[in-house]
Order: sequence, then structure tokens, then C-alpha cells
Amino acid sequence: MQGTLSKMRASLGDVVNYQLLVGEEALALNPLIGQPLQLTFSGNIYCDACGRKTKKSYSQGHCFPCMKKLARCDMCVMKPETCHYAQGTCREPEWGETHCMVPHYVYLSNTSGLKVGITRHTQIPTRWIDQGATQALPILKVKNRHLSGLVEIALAEFIADKTNWRAMLKGDAKTIDLKSEAARLLPEIESRLQDLLLQFGADAIERLDEDVIQINYPVDQYPTKIASHNFDKDPVVSGVLLGIKGQYLIFDTGVINIRKFTSYDVSVVVPDSHQ
Repeated sequence: MQGTLSKMRASLGDVVNYQLLVGEEALALNPLIGQPLQLTFSGNIYCDACGRKTKKSYSQGHCFPCMKKLARCDMCVMKPETCHYAQGTCREPEWGETHCMVPHYVYLSNTSGLKVGITRHTQIPTRWIDQGATQALPILKVKNRHLSGLVEIALAEFIADKTNWRAMLKGDAKTIDLKSEAARLLPEIESRLQDLLLQFGADAIERLDEDVIQINYPVDQYPTKIASHNFDKDPVVSGVLLGIKGQYLIFDTGVINIRKFTSYDVSVVVPDSHQ
């Protein structure tokens, strides 16, 4: 099979079930763990938005013009506390209305350790899986992305807001009592929450009492040392597939972040298979 890569499709079950999306096709990956697999980059990259050929990928799969004009590529996607929709300067107000001005969750998760994160209500549990979280707990529901970012930076004064991806790929972090952590952390930001309620309205933040979500990944063997494959340096990635976690394929030869290479044109070969 050959085509442009997209972020792997993942669904939550007893073990996360993954599909590799190549062009219009989807390859079931879980049955291939323990088998050889080869991905070969053709050298061509096609913009995820407009389809034009581009020499370099910007903002995970976009050409330079689209990166400059699309709201999905704006800095506020990475730093939602800088949202400028209210100032009327959003690149695509309609996109902002459907993606940013909608309910978001502030959550605690266990990736390489305890961290805080935010996600749109439609991205649960996908966001947690993409980050390689083994546990997740929504603690607050807020009315838009901007507000979720402000709450996140308040909590980030006390815990991490990023994943150590190398540690995440070396194995599952020690189990954390996320309920206890929430009970410890929320009082730390109570005054900040009250200020935000005054600013955004009494109904802007809802406190949640949810169950912790447990996530198990299809991994036969974690690497002891992390070596990264990079299509820009070597067009061929091959080896025995040992597992999948987050958006990473774990080979006996190294790991590769599939999301990083969105829109790269690749061919996929499963030796001794009709795939």
C-alpha cells in the first residue's frame, strides 16, 4: 500500500487498537506486532490542507502558504492562553467557533509521570492515547479553549504540562492516584479559578467527579535506549514491530513518531503478507 501518512487511528479497548492510515487505506497494526514491517518514504510531501507538493512540512503536514493562513497552524493552538478570537483577529473565525469556542476539559494524566493537559470534548480519549497516557482523569470542564489554557498554566506552576516522550517510550510510568492529586492541586489554584469565574461568568468552569481512565498499549517489548527514525535523514524504516504507544511505532531498530510525518508519501510493506 502507498499514500500519504496521517495520524494513526486509535480506539480504546482492553488494549488500544491501532490502524496506520496510508492514503485512503487503513492497515490494522495490532496483529502485526512481533512481525517485520517496512515503511519507505518516496521523497514527496503533499500538503494536508491543499494537496500541493511541498519540499518541507510545516505544522505537521502543511505547505508554507497554508501554515501562514490556517488557524489550525496558529501559535494559539499550542498555547491556547494566547487565543485572540475575542479580539477579532482569528485567521478563520468559523474554524475557531467549531474548534476553540466549544467546551474543553482540563485533565490530569500519567504519561512519563503526572501532567496537566487540555482537550476538546470531542477528543476524549483520543488525546490521552496520542500522548501515551496510561491513566487520565478529567477534573474541570470549561466553556472554551482560551479558558482551558488559562487554567492549565495555573496548574503548570505545580506539575508538568509536557510529556518526556523518551521516558514514556521506555515503559509505563508508576501508577499514580490521580484523584488524590486532583484533591491536592485544585485548592492550590482556587483563587485563580475564582478570578476566572468573575472574568468569564459563573457558569464558565464546572468541577467534575469522574472515574480514572486506564489505558493499556499493545507493546511486547519496550526499548532500553531510544533511537529515533527520521524519514528526512533515512527514507527506509524497517524492523520487527515490537509495539505501539502514543503515536509511536516501536521497532527493534528504533522508534518513529508517525504524527510528525503527516503528509509524507510512503509505501508500506508487510513481508510475507498480501497487505
